[in-house]
Amino acid sequence: MSARPFRFAEGTAVVTGAAGGMGEHVARRLAERGSDLVLVDRDGDGLGRVAAAIRDRHPGLTVGTETVDLGDAGAVDALAARILGSGPDIRLLVNNAGVALGGDFARLTLDEFDRVMDVNFRAPVRLTHALLPALTARPGAHVVNVSSLFGLIAPPGQSAYCASKFALRGFSEVLRAELATSGTTVTTVHPGGIRTGIAASAPGGVNIPAEEIEQGRRDFEKLLTYPADRAAEKIVEAISRRSPRLLIGASARVPDLLVRIAPVRGPRLLAGLLGAAGGVRRRLPGRATAGAR
Repeated sequence: MSARPFRFAEGTAVVTGAAGGMGEHVARRLAERGSDLVLVDRDGDGLGRVAAAIRDRHPGLTVGTETVDLGDAGAVDALAARILGSGPDIRLLVNNAGVALGGDFARLTLDEFDRVMDVNFRAPVRLTHALLPALTARPGAHVVNVSSLFGLIAPPGQSAYCASKFALRGFSEVLRAELATSGTTVTTVHPGGIRTGIAASAPGGVNIPAEEIEQGRRDFEKLLTYPADRAAEKIVEAISRRSPRLLIGASARVPDLLVRIAPVRGPRLLAGLLGAAGGVRRRLPGRATAGAR
């Protein structure tokens, strides 16, 4: 494993979910440190706005954009092929994009469940697999996988989101161990309640009543308090240090500690406290907790 700090200006960073929220702020911080960028999101307009702002501020950098639905496996493969075909020296991959789907497992459709797994887990796996030869071509590259508070605990109503984020956490830990001697390092990020606009724009599951979706959206807004720009600063600093793991906010650190101390009773207690704080237990919106990733 390489011990030297990550060198941002040595090549290109690929950032998914870059049209807003943490992804946008991570992209801006990487540009400040000299990274060329490939920014990925399904929101083409938002992506164009972010890219234009970065180009204006950092005219010497190369900033490319890719409007892609990461829930489409073929589109992810095509994205990787375009990135590799354009020939950048890829030194950093930030798998940040994510969606969630609230509601009791019994009321979710399997298509809805699979959509969350496709975006949150299978897309990072496919993109990492495709770009890994380029990343490991010489020592010093880095991979960031953004898991969640819900990759540490599993509250009711979050079966799809928790499954995807626990899976991403496990994948990251295995990848870190496998790459330990290659000079390519891995950071797993567990943010708590990050303040973004994702709850306000969250759709709901087809079997979840509209009033439950709206109430859950309002309740979860109250839990999203940590500024996205501060979260991005911590992520970029963790990249610089090649930290294996990053917990953002007390809402991630405290649950992590409690789960370690009391692995059986701790998660139950936390799930109850989380439900009481948000008033949501079974009223979780379609994507509100994606801001808590």
